Amino acid sequence: MSARDALNPSGSLWDLVAVQLRRHRERYKMSGQALGDILDLDRSSVSRLESGGMKLQMKHAKIIDGEWDTADLFQVLVHFAKSGHDPEWFKTHFEMEVRASELRIWELAWIPGLLQTEAYARETVLGGGFRDVDSRVAVRMKRQESLLRDPAPDLWVMLDEGVIAQPVGGTEVMRGQLGRLLELGEQPNISVRIVPRRVGAHVGRDGSFKIMTVDGNDAVYIEASFGGRLAVDASDVRSYRANFDRVSDRALPVDASAELIQQVMERF
Repeated sequence: MSARDALNPSGSLWDLVAVQLRRHRERYKMSGQALGDILDLDRSSVSRLESGGMKLQMKHAKIIDGEWDTADLFQVLVHFAKSGHDPEWFKTHFEMEVRASELRIWELAWIPGLLQTEAYARETVLGGGFRDVDSRVAVRMKRQESLLRDPAPDLWVMLDEGVIAQPVGGTEVMRGQLGRLLELGEQPNISVRIVPRRVGAHVGRDGSFKIMTVDGNDAVYIEASFGGRLAVDASDVRSYRANFDRVSDRALPVDASAELIQQVMERF
């Protein structure tokens, strides 16, 4: 089954955007290359838009509505798709994560999945009340293989101090997890920094997020209860890049962060 055949426009607004884009292009007897020329995209990007592998940006929706005289149809669809939780969020997020050349993560609650030990991951899944624990842990461990590919992605991680201080599982679990953080932080492509509690209020308190750079383009995954959403519009991405930089200004340097992680680990 092709990616297009797998689209579910009745269950996902983003899938509906993809289906409507292809239908309208074919109705106007326009080739994928011709549409790409209008949007300043290559043919493969148009194909990904129509198969759900890439999300339509608002600036492109405006161009399409103007070109096809569709009475703001695509702008409205993109607006509502961006506003709600995407049922396909994890699939799309995972696909982008494994292809990303750069990842910037700000986390308020948990050690990020890419850095979790199996024991820590199991505790977080159990704590979430999920029944399919083994399969969820296996998926999380599988995601970590992206850190081992050649070339490996560059990874910048910033954690609230509460993340490393919050007990998850027993002493053995936390010591193993914090030790894992220290090991990963020694890799040349991975930076782990801590934002100490003493900094007080800052923009990062609004929530956790991840910026993924794929083929030179950025997308932001924004965490939310029972799901999440992806932001790909340039204005949204710029805002989150700015927020990441602001949080970075409050974080400890790499060496001081490692010292704090070591101190917390010894207290468990």
